[in-house]
Amino acid sequence: MEIGGLQKLTLIDYPGKLACTVFLIGCNFHCPWCYSKELVLPEEIKKQPRISEKEFFDFLKERKGLLEGATICGGEPTINKELPDFIKKIKELGYLVKLDTNGSNPKMLKKLIDDNLLDYVAMDIKLPKEKYSQIFGKKVKIKDIEESIKILKQGKIDYEFRTTVVPTILKKEDILEMARWIGPAKKYYLQNFRAEKTIDPKFEKIKPYSQNYLLEIQKAVSPFFETCQVR
Repeated sequence: MEIGGLQKLTLIDYPGKLACTVFLIGCNFHCPWCYSKELVLPEEIKKQPRISEKEFFDFLKERKGLLEGATICGGEPTINKELPDFIKKIKELGYLVKLDTNGSNPKMLKKLIDDNLLDYVAMDIKLPKEKYSQIFGKKVKIKDIEESIKILKQGKIDYEFRTTVVPTILKKEDILEMARWIGPAKKYYLQNFRAEKTIDPKFEKIKPYSQNYLLEIQKAVSPFFETCQVR
């Protein structure tokens, strides 16, 4: 497993838990507004320092009893065939596991849930259904995204959907369209865009939406979800 980063303590990434966050290298999406280009772009990946699995698992052993969980994110973790074995090793140490995913690999998602390897899943809903192909082309199969949504909504595992609200890409009407698509559902979080080290440098010049505008969107889409908040 190629590990490109480790945040040793987070109070945010895993809701309600003291956790660490491990960043896996590689992604099948190249969102132009993404601010993790060191985990996505081949030329940046080459320069990114690696953390060995031994170093990571030694860290988990040292933190037993202090940390409750581990968040696995990327990049996109589910592109790694070794992911189930990687998570098993984390679970064997007694940790809860949260997975962050773009939902493009429903077979892997289902396997992980069926094998009781996950405790929480956060799935990014990037765009309205019809706009995925505009940004990502044919490499993204919308049927896979919808299958992952369906798997999570079966309620076998605690989950959330979330969207980074990027100016020039998404506005209130788009988020409403997305809410109708994925709702009714348990939890939906709106995250403000951060204009820093983006894959496409043009996005670094974009001013994020105001908090008031995000709250306006949140109010509009709340009826589709049990919980809907701005982060």
